[in-house]
Parts: sequence; C-alpha cells; structure tokens
Amino acid sequence: MTSRSIPRVSGYLLSLLALGASGMVSAKTQINALFMSQAAYSESDVRAMTSDFEKAHPDVSVNLEFVPYEALHDKIVAARGASSNGYDVVLFDDMWPAEFSKFNMLKDITSKISPDDKAKVFDGAWSTVTWNNKQWGLPWILDTKYLYYNKAMLAKAGITEPPKTWQQVMDQSQILKEKGIVKYPLVWSWSQAEALVCDYTTLVSAFGGQFYQNGKMNFSDAGSVKAVSYMKASLDKGVTNPNSREYLEEDVRKVFSNGDAAFALNWTYMYNMANDPKQSKVAGEVGIVPAPSEKPGAVAAMNGSMGLGVTQNSSHPDQSWDYISYLTSQPVQNKYARLSLPIWKSSYDDPAVQKGQEPLIAAAKPALDVMLMRPITTDYSRLSNTLQQQLQQVLQGQVTPEAGMQAVTKSAQRLH
Repeated sequence: MTSRSIPRVSGYLLSLLALGASGMVSAKTQINALFMSQAAYSESDVRAMTSDFEKAHPDVSVNLEFVPYEALHDKIVAARGASSNGYDVVLFDDMWPAEFSKFNMLKDITSKISPDDKAKVFDGAWSTVTWNNKQWGLPWILDTKYLYYNKAMLAKAGITEPPKTWQQVMDQSQILKEKGIVKYPLVWSWSQAEALVCDYTTLVSAFGGQFYQNGKMNFSDAGSVKAVSYMKASLDKGVTNPNSREYLEEDVRKVFSNGDAAFALNWTYMYNMANDPKQSKVAGEVGIVPAPSEKPGAVAAMNGSMGLGVTQNSSHPDQSWDYISYLTSQPVQNKYARLSLPIWKSSYDDPAVQKGQEPLIAAAKPALDVMLMRPITTDYSRLSNTLQQQLQQVLQGQVTPEAGMQAVTKSAQRLH
C-alpha cells in the first residue's frame, strides 16, 4: 500500500514543480517608464526602441506612459509616494535634478558611469543630469533651439543669405512683410509654458545676459532685459505672429510647415518633419542655422536637453538601469538620429547619422558647445511659473520689460 502510493504522490509533486517552473520561466519583470509626447523622439520611436530592448531582454517588459511635457514634472513628483506601483524610469528636464536630489527621488548612478564613456559624451549632455557633482541619470535628448528659415521666401525677397544676428532677423522680417511675401514672418512658442522660458533663454544667450549676479539670481541685467524687449518689439512691429503668445512647439512647426512663416525658433525634431513632403508644404525649402548672437561671429543656444533616471522607489533598479543604458547607447541613438541628435561626439562624423541632415549637423556642432542653462534652483517649477507669467504680461503689453524682469528677480531671490 505504502510502496504503491509513493509514486502517485511523487508524480503529483512533480506536476506541481513543473507548473511552478513553467510559471517562473514565463513570468516577466515589468518596469514602468514615463516619457513625454512632445518634440524630440516620437512616441513611435520610443515604442520601437523599447520593443527591441524587450527582444534582447525577454525576461523584462516595459509599460510605457506618455504625457505632454507640461505634465511631466508633476507626474514624477506625484508618483513619489506610490512605492512599487510608481515609475521605475522617468524622463526629466535638465533643471530638475536639483529638486529631485533634494527630495531623494532619483538614484545616484555616478559609480556606474565609466571615465571612458564620460569622455565620449558632450559636456553639455552631462550637465543635464548632474547636480552637486553627482549624476542622477543618463543624458538622452541633447537639444537646443535653432533658427529655421524658408529659403524660397528669402530668395523671393532678394535676401541672399540667412541672418547672422537677431537685428538682421528683424530687418529681414520687415522686408518680407513689406513685400507681401508673408503676413507674419516670425513664429515662436510663447504660450505661458516652459517653451516660453526656452525661447527667452535663447535670446538671453544671444544678448549676453546672465541669470546670476554676485551669487544671486538676477533677471534685470542688460542682456536679459534686451531679450524681453526684442520679443515685445517684434510683436509691436507686426513681424511676429501674435498667436505665438498661445503657441507651443508643435504649433510653431505646423505654421512653418504650412508656409505661413519665414522664420521659426524650434528644436531639432522639426528639421526632418518640416522636410517631409507628407506633412509639410515647404519640404526642400527648409534652412537651418544656429540661433544668432549679437556678438559678431558667435552663435547663441540654450540647454534644452533631457535625461533618463531610475527612481529611488524602483523595485527593479537593475532592469531599469539596463533599459536606460540601452536607450542612451550610441547604436540606438545613431539609429534614431532623425528627430534627436546623439549625445555621443563621434556620432556627428558618422555618414549614416549625417545623411540627409547635413545642414542640421552643421548647425548643431557650434551650438552644442555654448548652451546656456536655465537658472537652477531646487524650486525651479515655482521660479519658471513666475517667469512665464511676467514674460506673458510683457508680451501682452501689461508691464514694461524692465518692470517685468525686476518682479521676477524679487521673486527669485526669495526662493531657497
């Protein structure tokens, strides 16, 4: 009796073990990742990259969530207390590491970065993820804003070369308007959002402004006031599309691609999209140069780069590290270099990366070396909101540039 029952029990146990083993094999580790659905890499690009990562890591699945840039910061902060139900990987802007490190929201990955890799990546890219000499993620989107121009419109107006200063942008815009070639030659992303701060910072860089004076934040120096005064003057002269005060970057791209602007300030991603005949009426006529500077022979730029970090609450930090290492790797970045240029220096000499976007590469090389950082504070969101509000008031004619910038300075100096 006993001898007969042993095989039956053993077989039952073996069946349970087999089921358990198969469950272990099929079980995948899921990581949750938060991205933005705006500018730089497209959602389809990120999904394709992720699919390739999952094929190479069959034991990992990645749950992707996309939100508009304007919701990204608050989503990350709100998920801070979600423990294992929160995000494992987040996309973050270059001003946020100060705040995120203060509240212990991202893992310090300094020890994971080799000196060799560090030397191969642009310094401006590393500044995106660095605070207090520590790295809080890996740089991923290396970006600045460029001046786009419609070559056919300029030629029709008898303008033989693109502007090299912002004064020339204004002068050429007035010629284009006076000749009836385009009603509003200039278009910007001046909605009360971070996009407005980015355009403003580009102009601060152009006019030689600084965000700090004697160690304190300051927005009232000559260069900063000139930047805002230029913005308002372009509206007053009728060369900037007044709807710019309501536009984000995608609005700018659509206006330019529809042939309703001669000049536009926008990110890298617009170059190939504006040159795509399937979604642009001006394909083949898109010119691009670094944002001009008022200093002869110089260019202007602001740091609009973003990084990928592993959250402090991640239940799967190793798999999350593998994921962000894959997305930021040179082969992946080179493959998807049409909407966002790589962080890797040697990629810019790669014929496959250059092909079809040689003018973009030519504009990027000098610009990426001079990117001005937006003002850094652990309370950046509040500072940015104040700056947006005051800039909007200037653009609406409610306050003078001087008064608006003085108000921002007073508010900024109260922040800790």
